[in-house]
Amino acid sequence: MGTRLQRGLPEVVQSEVARFRSVLGHFCTGVTVVTGMSADGPVGFACQSFAALSLDPPLVLFCPQRTSRSWAAMASSGVFCVNVLAEDQREVSTVFGKAGADKFAGVSWTPSSTGAPVLDGALTWVDCRVSVVHDAGDHHVVVGSVVELGPTREAQPLLFYRGRYASHAELDTRGWSGEVLDNLMTWQRQSEWI
Repeated sequence: MGTRLQRGLPEVVQSEVARFRSVLGHFCTGVTVVTGMSADGPVGFACQSFAALSLDPPLVLFCPQRTSRSWAAMASSGVFCVNVLAEDQREVSTVFGKAGADKFAGVSWTPSSTGAPVLDGALTWVDCRVSVVHDAGDHHVVVGSVVELGPTREAQPLLFYRGRYASHAELDTRGWSGEVLDNLMTWQRQSEWI
């Protein structure tokens, strides 16, 4: 819901859009770059709307804007790679978060098994084939069938919180104890939290 969509809307609706963004901005997310290939070469965009969807079969999802030229360019290939960014990759996220210029000009990458770009320095990556695409408001919901999982590197993730980048240290204001819940996707008693 960018500023472009707010022009011409009644003031009350604009207020609700701003409130919606503010409330959902309190949900901390990781930052990814979704990459793929087009007829003209590699394409990609920064994306924070990424999630694991299913363990059996292994599925993930992400949500590109319907107006995304990068998604339109890579969609026909039927494959994509989600690069999970590390805290030291803020500049990479900024480059891929802007329209225009050759985003790959200063970024090293190698092709995944599907041919989609794996960005050097990523925390990890998930290589996928497009399973299904649903329309959802001003976005698409793209479901991907996982083909390959990348190795992980020892680093902190790049986070996005309340409209800006944040580090784990910046969010660690209560002296986090390091206690980790079981991965919710593998939690055996799902009825307890659904």
